[in-house]
Amino acid sequence: MIVTKLGAIDIGSNSIRCLVVNVVYKNGYTYYRKSGMVRLPIRLGEDVFEHGKIKGKTKKRFIDGMKAYSYYLKVHGVTDFRAVATSAMREASNGDKIVTAVAKETGIVIEIIEGKEEARLVFNSKIYDIINAPQENFIYIDVGGGSTEISIIQNKKIGASMSFKVGGVRLMNNRVDQEEWDRMERWLRSCAGSITDKAAIGAGGNINKLHKLSMQSLETPLDYSYLSEQQKVLNALTPEERVTDLGLNFDRADVIVHALKIYQKAMLWSGCEHIYVPKIGVSDGLVRDMYHKDYKAQVEH
Repeated sequence: MIVTKLGAIDIGSNSIRCLVVNVVYKNGYTYYRKSGMVRLPIRLGEDVFEHGKIKGKTKKRFIDGMKAYSYYLKVHGVTDFRAVATSAMREASNGDKIVTAVAKETGIVIEIIEGKEEARLVFNSKIYDIINAPQENFIYIDVGGGSTEISIIQNKKIGASMSFKVGGVRLMNNRVDQEEWDRMERWLRSCAGSITDKAAIGAGGNINKLHKLSMQSLETPLDYSYLSEQQKVLNALTPEERVTDLGLNFDRADVIVHALKIYQKAMLWSGCEHIYVPKIGVSDGLVRDMYHKDYKAQVEH
């Protein structure tokens, strides 16, 4: 048995995740076993979508968080790790400066990636094995805090992909233009409307939480009608009640109703009645990508 311990940091608009995985190679098979995961609700997007930059207080919290992650990875004894940032850092006017500051103070080099790379990383994970779906075509919908990445998958190949400035945190702060909603609708109706034998695949913390509340298996998709019903239930509760009654985190309780609205619209416009939730994210994809590129050949020779 050969074990390679790898880490991944996913810097989103709502939260920042640090994942540590033991990649175990034994008897010709590779197993990915989570060793630890920490999530910090920094909410870079709240600053960026309103002010166009990451402000002083948030910047300090972010750098403190990255320092904590540098120690977390060190204590776990990872062989290697990779850190990527998405929508908020892409749009922040001072994003590059903050990336430089983090590298100087923590040694963590952050890559700012585009939406298409986000989708590629997620699909590096064994997403089809997890959901075991009978459909051949999928509309992949990844709703983040600042943007929504959508890809059309036909016969397990990613075709058209598009990123939209529509995200849970952005919507919650009234920073989504109607023109962007219209652009998403036109694109989905055009690219996905005529596709048959299809279902949606949902990615993101909010749809993961909804699936957890449903208590369904990963192979059981959620119906569009279920999303609509749960949206009504959640809207009837205050954010505080969502915390006390449903067990949501404080930084999830306010944004979840806005994020679910995005999934609903994307499903409606693409003509999907069902959505699978494999609970695979960018950090999972980062680990698999790293292992396959840098370690698989030498470990599994």
